[in-house]
Amino acid sequence: MPPFEIRAGGDPGQMKNKKQSMADLKLRRLTELNLRLREDLDRPRVKVSEAAMGLINYTSTTKDFMVPQTWGAVDKREDPYAPQSNDRCCIIM
Repeated sequence: MPPFEIRAGGDPGQMKNKKQSMADLKLRRLTELNLRLREDLDRPRVKVSEAAMGLINYTSTTKDFMVPQTWGAVDKREDPYAPQSNDRCCIIM
C-alpha cells in the first residue's frame, strides 16, 4: 500500500485555486506582521536612565498623602483619602 492516497475526481483548477488562496492568506499574514513590526520600530523610545530620572523627580516633588512618614502629617481638609465627616449618610431602600 502506498504511503499516500491519490484522490480521484478532483478538479486540477480547483486545486490550484486552493493553493493560490492559501498563498494569498500567508502573504496577507506576513504583510500584517511586517506592518505591526514597523509600527513598533517607529514608536518613540525613552532611555531607561531618562525614565528613571523622571520617576525620581516626580516622586520627590509630588506630595503623596499615603506616605505621611515622608511628607509629614496632612491636614484633613487637604487629604483626599481621609474619611469625609458629613452628617449625611446614604440610605438604600
